[in-house]
Amino acid sequence: MTADDAGGSSSETLHHKIVLAAADVLEKEGLDALSTRAVAARAGVFPPTIFRLFGDKEGLLEALGEHGFDIYLQAKSRLPRSDDPVADLRLAWDLHVEFGLTQPAYYVLVFGRSCSGHLSRAGRKAVAELQGMITRVAAAGRLRMSVERATALMHAAGVGVVSTAINSPPESRDPETARVTREVVLDAMTAPPETDPVSRARGAGPAGPAMALRAVLAAEEELPLSPGEELLLVELLNRLADVPHGDG
Repeated sequence: MTADDAGGSSSETLHHKIVLAAADVLEKEGLDALSTRAVAARAGVFPPTIFRLFGDKEGLLEALGEHGFDIYLQAKSRLPRSDDPVADLRLAWDLHVEFGLTQPAYYVLVFGRSCSGHLSRAGRKAVAELQGMITRVAAAGRLRMSVERATALMHAAGVGVVSTAINSPPESRDPETARVTREVVLDAMTAPPETDPVSRARGAGPAGPAMALRAVLAAEEELPLSPGEELLLVELLNRLADVPHGDG
């Protein structure tokens, strides 16, 4: 083992070195082998250094998840942005599935070991990106439900598809499962791209104009409303958007 943190490396450099060592353990030996002792040995530091820099093992895993998902989020940020937000959402789904199947260790680290009521920082970033894309669908008047419900639906479906594939033998995976699930989810969430505003509103039901109004209001820097009034307005618009079709 090399001279530990008493060396001249800055905390930031040492932090990065340990994350890279953890990534090496994860990619070569899997999540079960990812102990602080194994990472410390790979990084050439003493185990207490990890606790000093990351707080505990969970802190290290959070940093490692962000390291792995940086690649995914950078790729997602480079996706083309077209005039059709639903088509863009379809591309984002495909990228999510591709990342999960090509980087299963990182995917399981971020989405497969979530504690009750907790999602990792990397997972929260991914969900926030998804919600931003769905807000664009809302602004186009094509969302059939609230932004939050649509985000939860697409996130749950995407994680379910990828997790099922990861846990299945490669020879039994059906690539059509992800595509079919994607289309079922998008069909439930969105209305067709009608050019006629009246037809578009009918296709999306009350959710379309409700979520379009919410998206427009969210883009405004200042509204003539108190914080309480804004919260109430969003709650009313969400409730209107999430009323099932035909239920009045």
